[in-house]
Amino acid sequence: MAVSKIFEYTRAVSPDEIDGLGHVNNQVYLDWFMDAATRHSAAAGWDIGRMIALGEGWVVRRHEIDYLMPLKPGETATMRTWVETAERASSERQYELFRASDGKMVSSGRTVWVWINYKTGRPARIPEAVIKDFANWEPAVKSS
Repeated sequence: MAVSKIFEYTRAVSPDEIDGLGHVNNQVYLDWFMDAATRHSAAAGWDIGRMIALGEGWVVRRHEIDYLMPLKPGETATMRTWVETAERASSERQYELFRASDGKMVSSGRTVWVWINYKTGRPARIPEAVIKDFANWEPAVKSS
């Protein structure tokens, strides 16, 4: 069972994200995944300011991205992310990106995050409050 519920939002592809082949550049997907993680963390109450004040927080250990289909100019994508695991000092976050027009998955990925002490740069145990806040976070209700 995942640690958190799914955090989801949509975004439009912008012209500056398109590469010479006429689709979203591969690097952009990583930027989107990082943005999704940051948004979800802030929604759960753990924005960068809070972590800096604590002197501890997340850093990336590993990214994996599967590119399944291209996104093109003018398209809209739905990003989904959630925290799958949180054990000792590390956590795995999953991502899924769908083309909004037909619901087809265009990319998926995962990131292994490590909770570190910012002063020493060494791993630290993930505080129980972090795990609890992600586990108890509830998505905003979408109105129709």
